[in-house]
Amino acid sequence: MVQGTTSDAGKSILVAGLCRVLYRRGINVAPFKPQNMALNSAVTADGLEIGRAQAVQAHAAGLEPHVDMNPVLIKPSSDIGAQIIINGRAIGDMDASVYHDYKKVARDAVLAAYQRLANRYDAIIVEGAGSPAEINLRDNDIANMGFAEAVDCPVILIADIDRGGVFAHLVGTLALLTATERARVKGFVINRFRGDIALLQSGLDWLEQETGIPVLGVLPYLHGLHIEAEDALPVQPGSLADLRLFRIIVPALPRISNHTDFDALRLHPDVAFQFIGPDQAIPAADLIILPGSKSVRADLDWLRQQGWEQAIRRHLRFGGKLLGICGGFQMLGNTIHDPDGVDGHPGSSTGLGWLDMDTQMHQQKQLNQVSGLLVLGNTETRLTGYEIHMGQSHGSALSRPFARIGNSHDGAQSEDDLVCGSYVHGLFDQKDACHNILRWAGLENSSTPDYQQLRDQHINRLADAIEQHLDTARLDRILGIRNAN
Repeated sequence: MVQGTTSDAGKSILVAGLCRVLYRRGINVAPFKPQNMALNSAVTADGLEIGRAQAVQAHAAGLEPHVDMNPVLIKPSSDIGAQIIINGRAIGDMDASVYHDYKKVARDAVLAAYQRLANRYDAIIVEGAGSPAEINLRDNDIANMGFAEAVDCPVILIADIDRGGVFAHLVGTLALLTATERARVKGFVINRFRGDIALLQSGLDWLEQETGIPVLGVLPYLHGLHIEAEDALPVQPGSLADLRLFRIIVPALPRISNHTDFDALRLHPDVAFQFIGPDQAIPAADLIILPGSKSVRADLDWLRQQGWEQAIRRHLRFGGKLLGICGGFQMLGNTIHDPDGVDGHPGSSTGLGWLDMDTQMHQQKQLNQVSGLLVLGNTETRLTGYEIHMGQSHGSALSRPFARIGNSHDGAQSEDDLVCGSYVHGLFDQKDACHNILRWAGLENSSTPDYQQLRDQHINRLADAIEQHLDTARLDRILGIRNAN
């Protein structure tokens, strides 16, 4: 099990990298995260929902994502409440105190899923959540040491040196563990190191002497490494200043979901991409994309408060293009009705009105992997992706669909060809679909990269770094691996 001294210490990345290392050696390995709190999720082939990080880790292990890899998913809808997903299906919303008591039930789902994986795979790389030293969350813990103790699992502790204070993070975390929990920690990994490793050696020697726990290695800061984020918005290098590039902006909604939809655009050589946060000026752009949201009506209110409605109106007046995805698509219609409070407080909201349709929220979440044809402009392009939404839209705008999926239609296009929307996530992950959406938006003759290929290259780069900088022989002993092809 990989646990971290903090959130974003590198747990998800290390698990993905270890899965790829073992997969390349012919070892039957699977990822597992008992409990994940994230708004980036994925849909499995059988229509169940798991954390996006576990889907990436499954790919690194050469596997199709499966719900057993992440049996408990928590999707925050406010600062104190969240949707709880057990074994891939939403069971309802709970505030923090109610879920704290419910964890006794969730624990059974976690242990059962882990056992099913253990029966099928030779190695399991488990990812913790946050930090094991959160003393206020120790009761009924299923995310970190509580799980490790329950299944008798060895632990690797990772810390991010780029944040500073790495030795205090590691030693302080150990100090807050019980004696039996400390005994589970079999090694340290230091992540994101820049500079001369010789200058760090005295600190590593002290750490090993002070704790009696070996340092398994120091991973360098891998500039430009792209592994899909578990939840946090990515740090954005560069800006929209280069007028040679096609400019795309996305509002960083308070409850933005599945922002990994835009990873392919961030890596596109002809695109300048930027998330626009609260109180930031809304710059001129060629394409505005309204993203998915866990709280559509509340995020629509936020958009208006931030001045996006006026900015989009001006953008369209000058011929700019507008795309809405999932919750962002729902915002483009006339009204959003939520009488049962499925997506927040009960009530209705007036939409932005650029597509003639209305949306009704329903209790049943739509979870599907989809494939079909993108029908933007005069071209038809193969499209694959997934749906995660809790509403249905109806209206005349849907008579001009964005895509044809099986015997049904998805999304809508405006009569003036400036606005379109879709319920499908992952629109830009396939090269041809990405290329044609950008061509509709005004980017001609672009050199659209193959995002799937790029993702694999980055995972292999990470695995190469792990093999070079970590003590893999000691890792094998921790995992109990003796022979590999």
